[in-house]
Amino acid sequence: MPSEEVKRALAIRKRLKRKKPDFVRQESWRYVRVKENWRRPRGIDSKMRKRVKGWPESPRVGYRGPKLARGLHPSGLREVLVFRVEELEPLNPEEHAVRISSKVGKLKRMQIFERAQELGLKVLNPPKA
Repeated sequence: MPSEEVKRALAIRKRLKRKKPDFVRQESWRYVRVKENWRRPRGIDSKMRKRVKGWPESPRVGYRGPKLARGLHPSGLREVLVFRVEELEPLNPEEHAVRISSKVGKLKRMQIFERAQELGLKVLNPPKA
């Protein structure tokens, strides 16, 4: 299980995430053809690039979460993407949580899931029966 320091960092990250704006692509609210997926504004007169008041915020260093919480699942475990049963062996149930790759078929997915349960690992996306 995660230490008290890590739990505190996760709580801070969760609190900061509430304040963080949704970063949207420039002019995505104006045109249907422009999706909201973030793209950096690059135009020479771009109001977003210039950070003009009233325009949406851009991602910056200040929005980053605590160093201890980076890369962690909300449960406090480090996520590991698994493709094969053998990749489960070196993992530690106290530190790691398993996510089975979407490219893995049904049969191998079941094998990975069963072996993960034997090793006491948490599976973040268990197979549906």
